[in-house]
Amino acid sequence: MLLAQTAFETKMLLRNGEQLLLTVVIPTVLLVLFSAVDVVTVEGPGKRVDFLAPGLLALAVMSTAFTGQAIATGFERRYGVLKRLGASPLPRWTLLTAKTGCVLVTEVLQVALLSVIALALGWSPHGNPLAVAALLVLGTAAFSGLGLLMAGTLKAEATLAAANLVFILLLLAGGVIVPLGRFPDAVRSALELLPISALSDGLRSVLQHGSGVPWSDLGILAGWAVLGLAAAARFFRWE
Repeated sequence: MLLAQTAFETKMLLRNGEQLLLTVVIPTVLLVLFSAVDVVTVEGPGKRVDFLAPGLLALAVMSTAFTGQAIATGFERRYGVLKRLGASPLPRWTLLTAKTGCVLVTEVLQVALLSVIALALGWSPHGNPLAVAALLVLGTAAFSGLGLLMAGTLKAEATLAAANLVFILLLLAGGVIVPLGRFPDAVRSALELLPISALSDGLRSVLQHGSGVPWSDLGILAGWAVLGLAAAARFFRWE
């Protein structure tokens, strides 16, 4: 049942043009555009793509686990899909787990695509792949919890507007393209606590600088994951 529902959720996502635009096209276009055009001054050694690739991997995780999942689940809740599935033989935990599985499958495709394009642009990744995997998994858990919390508490239209607004704000102020060092110290201290900042900074620390395990970034992501998933489990409404 779990595998069948996961496959169904994945097929539905891949058939949705708007979701593909958000999860695949936008990160890919941003990677190619900002790697080729000197629009934003980046930090650190290496080529421009060495700075941009980790941040856009983080953006891909956020677009799928948070924005895309929040919007899709919000409208499923509005149209009564979740209510009907919740009353079916399919257990509710299986449905939510299948949604998480769909997110993970999509992220694997995203990471593979972005990595191939970045390597073609001259990207030279470094560091421990296990640290990268830990960052991606915790980032997925954090954004999934927040996405489900939003979808389960707000109306579908409000979820659509809020999720897209958050996506744009975090794209600009989460260290994805614009380095956090460009912001004033007081603002930067707050921005560093955001899950997108922790994920992009952690990935950049490992993949660009070849650092060890970024424990502080993992800790921030773990905190967001626990809070987000716990709040989603507590306040999610199926109707």
